[in-house]
Amino acid sequence: MIPPLHDLDWHKFLSRPPLPSPVPETVDLLRRQTILITGAGGSIGSALAMRLSELGPAKLILLEASESNLFALERDWAADSAANQGATCAMTPILGSVTDEALLDGIFATPAPNIVFHAAAFKHVPLMEEQPLAAIANNVFGTEILTRTASRNGAHVVLLSTDKAVAPASVMGATKRVAEQIVMASGGSVLRLGNVLASRDSVAEIFARQIALGGPITVTDPAARRYFLTLDEAVNLLLKTAAHTTPGTLFAPVLPATHLIADLARFMARELRPEREIAIEFTGPRAGDKETEALWSAEDQVNAAGFDGMVLVETALPTETQLSNGLANLRAALHARDLCDALTQLRGLVPEYTPGSAILALAAKRGTRVCL
Repeated sequence: MIPPLHDLDWHKFLSRPPLPSPVPETVDLLRRQTILITGAGGSIGSALAMRLSELGPAKLILLEASESNLFALERDWAADSAANQGATCAMTPILGSVTDEALLDGIFATPAPNIVFHAAAFKHVPLMEEQPLAAIANNVFGTEILTRTASRNGAHVVLLSTDKAVAPASVMGATKRVAEQIVMASGGSVLRLGNVLASRDSVAEIFARQIALGGPITVTDPAARRYFLTLDEAVNLLLKTAAHTTPGTLFAPVLPATHLIADLARFMARELRPEREIAIEFTGPRAGDKETEALWSAEDQVNAAGFDGMVLVETALPTETQLSNGLANLRAALHARDLCDALTQLRGLVPEYTPGSAILALAAKRGTRVCL
């Protein structure tokens, strides 16, 4: 049985105080709004939904593609409402995908959401290296369809992104970088996060399962480092990002340092099984992995003034024509199921993307020509 990870003192591992909570003025901006959360059944989406329910928006629309995740969210919502003697806002659960434009048109009919938190994405790096066209379809074109529908209806989109979008070495990171471009071009906001501790299927949850079984804990690389933050901090950062409605903005948290993934494994072993020595086994990097990640590139301009635990990142973007043509070409490659061409078009939109040997081998196996 996996022990409850939310009970761990994660800031003991992080060696820093929690990031600042939203100020009352930020919270007030979200009251009495109609809010849509995509990927609402995921760890961050469901935590955001539960927090927003306490703030009193007029209505929460929760879109989720996983039946089991949506069921779990409804169950938790009902339990929370019973504990608090009644729900604080109306909740509408919807089973479906952001790639379903007709469904989104219905969601934006009446009443149209004012704010959209877009957390629906395929996120597992090695799996997406094996299923790259699925990553493109969901992460890129799901975002395009959602953003287009939101723009028609005057809604502000807040994209949950990832540090893996910076100089990406994986197709997941490259697709999230294109999603950033789409949202910023439409006037929405983007928040880049590092690894969120205790989120579903995160490295912390994997470690907890291995520790419960007595080990060993498997770590890819002894030198691998990541930025880490808590689930509560991730939700707070999303709320803050939503309060900044300047068109086309990208934010990242102020995190003082990366941490060795091996140190996280050692910390969790000590905290969860202090009476036992748990071995660590190094397995080697996986497809799409990098030794370390960054929240912005050396070419980006960073402004920390007045953002309370966040920085504003000014990053180069393609022109409207470049983005439109690049997406059209990528869509054609996707429809043709041509992985070689799809990777070429991704690199056209994200020149800093470096496909790994595994995905190039997959593309070569599927195609009839040398890829890239």
